[in-house]
Amino acid sequence: MTMTRPPLHRRRPFLAGLLRQLPLLAVLVAVGVGLAMVAFEHWRRGLVVIGVALMAAGALRLLLPVRRVGFLAVRSRPIDVVLLAGVGAAVVAVALSIPGDDVGVPPLPPVTR
Repeated sequence: MTMTRPPLHRRRPFLAGLLRQLPLLAVLVAVGVGLAMVAFEHWRRGLVVIGVALMAAGALRLLLPVRRVGFLAVRSRPIDVVLLAGVGAAVVAVALSIPGDDVGVPPLPPVTR
């Protein structure tokens, strides 16, 4: 007689719930890194990081099963993938298409009245 262990979601539902949210946590960390880069005046690189994180979220949503994707699953799979990848690609395209170098841009002159 062999005894099988019950699945993780029955043995430890809290831990299983946390593990289910790991894809969302990874995307949020990447977006946070991108926002920090924007805050420290590396706006172009920061926006590219944010866009790539959104495209990675679309890829995770496409590849992971529903029970593993957590809160990345908001709508149906095709809608989530198209929206996440599309917005990510648009952010990257806009960030890379704005002329000027983010390092060599002189600061704005002070306003005098």
